[in-house]
Amino acid sequence: MEEQDLGLVQRLCDASPRYRRLYEEHVLLERELEMLDQREILSTDEELQRKKVQKLKLAGKDEMAQIMRLWKR
Repeated sequence: MEEQDLGLVQRLCDASPRYRRLYEEHVLLERELEMLDQREILSTDEELQRKKVQKLKLAGKDEMAQIMRLWKR
């Protein structure tokens, strides 16, 4: 992420509780994905959890991008 985007992210986190919650959730989901990705073999339940986490992370990222676009106007 570019430095100017990091500044915008910080401003959005300070100004928007929704954005802050999405950003914090994104970080937690990223950590969960990293833990799952470190395993050589995933059980069926773990694979389903991985896909669920990926979808949640993507949905949150899309909403954060939308909020960011509105703030850049």
